[in-house]
Amino acid sequence: MKTDVPGLRPQDAATIRSSPLFQGLSDRSLSALVGSARVHPAPRGSTLFVQDEPADRFFILLEGWVKLYRLTRDGAEAVVNVVAAGETFAEAAMFASGRFPVCAEAVADCRVMTLTAEAFARCLRDDDRIAFAMLGSLSLRLRHLVQQIEQLQVQPTPQRVGSFLLRFCPEGSGSAVFALPFDKALIARRLGMQPETFSRALAKLRGIGVEAHGGTISVADLDELRRFCHADEDGEGMA
Repeated sequence: MKTDVPGLRPQDAATIRSSPLFQGLSDRSLSALVGSARVHPAPRGSTLFVQDEPADRFFILLEGWVKLYRLTRDGAEAVVNVVAAGETFAEAAMFASGRFPVCAEAVADCRVMTLTAEAFARCLRDDDRIAFAMLGSLSLRLRHLVQQIEQLQVQPTPQRVGSFLLRFCPEGSGSAVFALPFDKALIARRLGMQPETFSRALAKLRGIGVEAHGGTISVADLDELRRFCHADEDGEGMA
């Protein structure tokens, strides 16, 4: 893969390869895409794009977290997703309405790789494997969105919070301690609940060994949390 792009670090190659959009591409195809990209920092609180702006580019997040949200008619934020490192976002907008359907804001200090629609279309014409990779990536995202809707409509609040916490836990058994990457109010909006509801749900998780101390979460038994959330049956560890 091409690594002489300004701002691209050696460790970024693994992050880019971890994205479903890029996993199946040859080094040649991936180098062609990355070679046309731009890497830049996005400090916490900065806006990457706004709702209804022309979608002339898409992004892969190399470091940090990005909030995707829509503005309602009364100016309130409706959080659609919180993007993690290694995930792409806004690629579908380039080929749908041609405008961004959401706003994007860095909720931590980020590094972002941007690819223009023009460069991406050129790579699509040169290598149809990129188109198939994009279809696969969008299908995976659709499946995750269906899971999110199911959680919002069916899953009880404590299980919904527990499923979200599993996103930050390592695989395997044992215990885990980690810091929440962004504030609890944003997590609550992401899960479709009020901050006080989120706090009550966290308190109910104490019975299975989950403790919250400020922004730090400790899980005494990962398997117990997975059983509580039915993650082993429903694949709901991804929030």
